[in-house]
Amino acid sequence: MNILILGIGNILFQDEGIGAHFVHYLDEKYEFISEESTVSIVDGGTLAQRLIPEIVKYDEVIVVDCVDALDSKAGDVYFFDYKKTPSHINWQGSAHEIEMLQTLNMIDMNHDLPTTNVLGVIPKRVADDTTFDLSAEIISAVNLMEKVTVNYLEKIGVKSNIINAETNIELISEVSFKREIQNGPRV
Repeated sequence: MNILILGIGNILFQDEGIGAHFVHYLDEKYEFISEESTVSIVDGGTLAQRLIPEIVKYDEVIVVDCVDALDSKAGDVYFFDYKKTPSHINWQGSAHEIEMLQTLNMIDMNHDLPTTNVLGVIPKRVADDTTFDLSAEIISAVNLMEKVTVNYLEKIGVKSNIINAETNIELISEVSFKREIQNGPRV
């Protein structure tokens, strides 16, 4: 099985960049091992529809992005099947998210959508200022996001080995714009 972990977000707008930063964090911290599967990590940024040729190559996709939800607070983490998005989740909070939602809908309409799960987090600050800094709530959420990702990959037969335990999201957010991801293709 070919698995894609796809980070979405605009890294220039604080918490909105968490999807992109998080995949760089995973790439820096882990190596993913499986006899039956491959794992690719892609920073999709704000490419949305230009990601279609990449997404359709995979059997399983995990999209990491900001979401909104009723009765939620900044830093809350959600993991759900894209086709069964809970009614209390709103994935239309900013321009890039609308484009990503539309992108998945278009792929689905053509019956090419792989099994797709969304790892979403509620942002605190979006587009208040142009900076790579993340809010304390998002920084705290990364531990749960990481745990959810590692547990899900284990469930589908992928082992996650820590190769750099010193990695932290704050440092990654300062350099992810210039990092090359080692575990997968660049788009």
